[in-house]
Amino acid sequence: MYANVRRKSPETDIVAHKFALQRRVWPANLRARMRGFPDPIAYPGVSTQRAAPAPPESAMIFETLSRTGHEQVVFCHNADAGLKAIIAIHNTVLGPALGGTRMWNYASDEEALNDVLRLSRGMTYKAAVSGLNLGGGKAVIWGDPNKDKSEALFRAFGRFVNSLNGRYITAEDVGIDVNDMEYVLKETEFVTGVHQVHGGSGDPSPFTAYGTLQGLMAAMNVKHGHEEVGKLSFAVQGVGHVGMEFVKLLRERGAKVYVTDINQKAVARAVEEFGCEAVGLDEIYDVPADVFSPTALGGTLNEKTIDRIKAGIICGAANNQLATDAIGDELHRRGVLYAPDYAVNAGGLMNVSLEIDGYNRERAMRMMRTIYYNLGRIFEISARDNIPTYKAADRMAEERIVAIGKVKLPHMGNSAPRFLGRMRNG
Repeated sequence: MYANVRRKSPETDIVAHKFALQRRVWPANLRARMRGFPDPIAYPGVSTQRAAPAPPESAMIFETLSRTGHEQVVFCHNADAGLKAIIAIHNTVLGPALGGTRMWNYASDEEALNDVLRLSRGMTYKAAVSGLNLGGGKAVIWGDPNKDKSEALFRAFGRFVNSLNGRYITAEDVGIDVNDMEYVLKETEFVTGVHQVHGGSGDPSPFTAYGTLQGLMAAMNVKHGHEEVGKLSFAVQGVGHVGMEFVKLLRERGAKVYVTDINQKAVARAVEEFGCEAVGLDEIYDVPADVFSPTALGGTLNEKTIDRIKAGIICGAANNQLATDAIGDELHRRGVLYAPDYAVNAGGLMNVSLEIDGYNRERAMRMMRTIYYNLGRIFEISARDNIPTYKAADRMAEERIVAIGKVKLPHMGNSAPRFLGRMRNG
């Protein structure tokens, strides 16, 4: 059993809650424990159907963590650096928890906590279904990425990451870029997605987008019997780093692409550089496209939007696209082919995972192709068992966790990753 631990240093004060795992035994109701808490972030103008959480009283937090199966949650605070962050380690049966750090101006503590819990759970499933020897974790930093970034903030965060001794390895996510990761790297080896000059892989966005394309082609093969992207039209919701790379790939193949984003400069770039057609934030649901691609933040597939979506395929790079499991059930009933998000957007994780053993870009590009085959297997299970595709993806991930869990204990951080080829600047 893990013990509650408090670590103090002159700069920081860490309170780490560690939770016991059943050794070599996983509960039968694993999926029920893993799902069900709200996604606090939705695309502007969209209200998800999940109830808001109650205030995070101690007993309620432990009840939530017991239900979701998280191993450890670390609340990080450094007033001098302006750092407020949460690191959540969901599961380390398959290996150390690897997941990006998101910077967002959350409305409350509850919103930040819900986000990191949900995202870290998704990383467990993403790594498992992708065949990686990694667990699931995530971090969030509370702040405005346009105003609150500083070297001190990211170096303070890096010290917290380092204190976990390799149980959690970070990377970039929404609101964070490769330059921010370089500051984190000054304080810890346990960071991926760093610049190539340090032996890293750089921005993972192109790989996430290319992996999404592989998932898309698998879905097209099932739905239409071909993989000719240029024959279809796409409604792409979000043209940030990943979305823009995905749009580029679609347009290179001759596809008609509609785009929207809260960032009008990004929309303008998609129109001017790639020949896309811009539509309003709310209008994207009504576009008569063959494929709807959520590539921004989560929860946009909900009771208010699915009746408006005309596409026969839903495939995009956003995390947590389904507001509730019931939405996934309804899409299945209607015959809409949903490509499960964490299986589709695994390209970025696959790419940065290679930094541990020494990064090789050619190997990374070859690895992206496994997303095509993983989605194909998910669609086969869905058709065979007549279950929604999200349940088929969960089943694949859970079966692997259970199988490996019989021979491996949770990763304790005492066998550090190698990070071959990594160059450090003090």
